[in-house]
Amino acid sequence: MAFTVKTALLCATAVAGLQFSQPLAAQEQTDKSTESSVKPAKPAMEFGDTAATPNNEIIVTATKSGQSLENTAAAISVLGSDAIGPGGIENAQDLSTEVPNVSVGDQFGVNRTFIRGIGLTSIDLGADGAVAFLQNGAIISRPAAQLSGFYDIQQIEVLRGPQGTTYGRGATGGVINIVTKRPTSYYTGYGRATYGNYNAVTLEGGLGGPIAGDKLSFRVAGKYENHDGYGTNLFTGNPVDNRNAWAIRGSLLAKVTPDLEVLVVADHFEEDDYNYAFHYFGPTVVPESMLASTLLGGKTIFDYYAARGEKPNLRNIYSDEDAINNRNGTSVQGIITLDKGDFTLVSTTAYRKFKRFNRDDLDVSDINAFGQNNYIEDSDSFSQEVTFTYDKGPISLLGGAMYFQETLFGEVRVPTVNLAKYFNIVLGTNLPGDLFDSGNYLQRGTVKTNAVGAYLEASYELAPRLKVTAGARYNWEKRDGTGRFTFEAQGLDIPTDKAASWNAITPKFQIEYRTPGGTLFYGKVTRGFKSGVINIGSVNDVIDPEFIWSYEAGIRGETADRTFGFSAAAFYYDYTNLQVGFVNANSIVETINAASARNYGIELETTIRPAPNTTFRIYGTYLNTKYLDFCNGYYAKGDLTRRQFPDCPTDPALSNLAGNHLSNAPTFTVAAFADHIVELGKAGTLKLSGDINFQDEVFFTEFNNRDARQPAFALINASITYRTADDHWSLSLWGKNLTDKYALANTIISAPLYSYVSVGSLRPPRTYGLTLGYDF
Repeated sequence: MAFTVKTALLCATAVAGLQFSQPLAAQEQTDKSTESSVKPAKPAMEFGDTAATPNNEIIVTATKSGQSLENTAAAISVLGSDAIGPGGIENAQDLSTEVPNVSVGDQFGVNRTFIRGIGLTSIDLGADGAVAFLQNGAIISRPAAQLSGFYDIQQIEVLRGPQGTTYGRGATGGVINIVTKRPTSYYTGYGRATYGNYNAVTLEGGLGGPIAGDKLSFRVAGKYENHDGYGTNLFTGNPVDNRNAWAIRGSLLAKVTPDLEVLVVADHFEEDDYNYAFHYFGPTVVPESMLASTLLGGKTIFDYYAARGEKPNLRNIYSDEDAINNRNGTSVQGIITLDKGDFTLVSTTAYRKFKRFNRDDLDVSDINAFGQNNYIEDSDSFSQEVTFTYDKGPISLLGGAMYFQETLFGEVRVPTVNLAKYFNIVLGTNLPGDLFDSGNYLQRGTVKTNAVGAYLEASYELAPRLKVTAGARYNWEKRDGTGRFTFEAQGLDIPTDKAASWNAITPKFQIEYRTPGGTLFYGKVTRGFKSGVINIGSVNDVIDPEFIWSYEAGIRGETADRTFGFSAAAFYYDYTNLQVGFVNANSIVETINAASARNYGIELETTIRPAPNTTFRIYGTYLNTKYLDFCNGYYAKGDLTRRQFPDCPTDPALSNLAGNHLSNAPTFTVAAFADHIVELGKAGTLKLSGDINFQDEVFFTEFNNRDARQPAFALINASITYRTADDHWSLSLWGKNLTDKYALANTIISAPLYSYVSVGSLRPPRTYGLTLGYDF
């Protein structure tokens, strides 16, 4: 039955009526001094146990201004530590159900995060995202490195919309900042042990305390995750989309003087499993009987199930190649903070190394039809940023400068085994069958990036409750690429050396007014800039930068008794030179600049607290996206059984996609969260939680066809948590995707050599488990 917006709203209301919510919703925080007493709820944008000041203010570090959440004139969500862990937010993909207008998927083991329809649209080697992913304010540059799990986190801050002044080069969509827990001058720690279906075992813990009184303190934390596959490779018998990963982090905090501190954070993670599998969802313009693998005698997963008279389970694959995933990353950060009250100075230095190897099967069959895809990425990056704030009287200043350097080596290697046999079948040639078996489709090389930015914002209070802000950032970036592109079957072996540099100024203008009752109104105009790209070993030209002008107005407030909090934002984007990746007619990955697009939408959030132990949170979004001018090659052009587009005015071989929706941009999303705490006296407390999240239809390619589309769907989660009266022990029974909804996370249409099949990744199935925790 079709899922409508009206249905979703009715379901959301029903869930709210049950007084359940996921642990990720706006949550009560236990006051340690009074044991079971509950602090007032925060506004709709803050969920869970966050880094609150003694005045119960949430400080948002991602804005770099040192402002509290309540005083931040932006569309922002802050997810606290109580929201993160088993049954809650465990990785980047979980953010899509918790934060308005955020969509997260993966492809080839790469994070594809979109905010308000803006995100990573290129699938080429070395592509950058349009949402800046940070840890403690330092960039995690590789999208593949952003898929590691979350642990020992104080809060996650999500800023929606371009952050062109403070972040520049890669934040046209927004910013996600992960704030790790800091060392404390007193001993504190926790442990969690989880067992769930798919034999899932998760062990997590952290410990911190003083080394030398309040002058020097430490914290160490770690996490181990292991679960069976959500599917099976029915040809090899190995798991599909399982997980075997571990991570460790250590932090040192030195209070050098009362106003000077030094924080050092080092971490490492590793994964070795069969995750990020390449699932086959079916043919598009080429029938199953005419697929390249079928003509060579291979069978797909549809053939496997058809022979058994069974309905295909597409969580499984049927492939001669297992989905191999090996990756690891190491980072070291140093954060020096000088706080003189009305003047602060922060230096953030970071080094990050990331390496991965992924293998998938492009021909999605049980034979090697030139489909073994080997993907290597090896990155070393360094960043340095210095920021300052000055706030005295009616004037406040925010400024800074940054430097970023990365050396990225990459390789895509596809051995062309059996390609000559395929040519003999489809072209009628008489080539030796093993002619290309020792050859490759190969992209290989190195890209070096150097980027510099400097920015300054000034705010002035025209009146006690009226403030204006103006600022600008200067961005400069240079990329040098060396490498080769080799495709022996087409007689190609050419160098791909190229270099380019770009610069841009990204201004910001903002006005904000706070009513006597505390409600904040704001309006702002911002320009965003996403750097140009040189893809590794790629034959296409240098890709120009993206630019976006954003116009946004918003409101945030709460009642005096804090039982009702609300926020709303309306925005309009003028987006030019979009970087879009695709596979061209020669089966070569290519990235181009689409001419222009426009997005506009509305976001509404509310938190309702009708009783001290009951909280509801509801959000709804409307997003309208459209390409205004975009010509591209179309895999179904000329096939009259399929949807057709007008010819491009400048090139009749291309299709004019103007009017189509952008990828990963659902028109409507609606979510409702609720939780209720039952006081059990000296026996402790029982927390009942649940939520429902509805997402409208979404397209994964610019063609807006059904073969790369996820229909509207809803996810339901719930948990029951018992906590002892002393707040030390807890036991939680939780479930995610309780209806076991089958939903796509991302799809692409493959290359002509692989018959344009639809392939991609899936959201997790129903998972449930039991978590035992201890806090001290």
